[in-house]
Amino acid sequence: MTTKTDYIPRLKKYYKETIIPSMLKEMNLKSSMAVPRLSKIVISMSVNEAREDIKQLETAREEIASVTGQMPQIKRAKKSISNFKLRQGMPIALKVTLRGDKMYEFLDRFISLAAPKIRDFSGFSVNKFDGRGSYNIGLKDHFIFPEVNQEKAPKSRGLNITIVTTAKDNAMAKKLLDYFGFPFKESLKK
Repeated sequence: MTTKTDYIPRLKKYYKETIIPSMLKEMNLKSSMAVPRLSKIVISMSVNEAREDIKQLETAREEIASVTGQMPQIKRAKKSISNFKLRQGMPIALKVTLRGDKMYEFLDRFISLAAPKIRDFSGFSVNKFDGRGSYNIGLKDHFIFPEVNQEKAPKSRGLNITIVTTAKDNAMAKKLLDYFGFPFKESLKK
């Protein structure tokens, strides 16, 4: 017999109890549905070595699964490029889309555990918004996540993390991420 737990991720609870009332008051919004919220987080990783050794793809897949708590999709080449020794249909990348509780859990671990482990970290740039409320982060090293076992991983790989919000513009999206405690350069200087 399984029992349902009443577990709510820390950032999700914080969003409902603190961020929504604060943003309603600060932005003079009439409804809590008008407050921007996180929509999804997309994590992608290119695995160039998969052309020669398919085991590299499986290793990277297990690493992303341990970081996100969800098995990633394998993305394949859309067309052949002879200069890169790439044929159409070859597996070249991995992608995970997080929503709901897993999204809040990942964001919490990224802000509080992984981001401070980035070498020479002085905050993320505010220029990485796309104009529609999404924020993109490019990481050079996936070893910053504590779930990745550095002894088993053959080499460091880069990650791209896209945080998608329902905000209409960059200012609202930045305000939302500020409330979550996202480490921007200007907020760390204060």
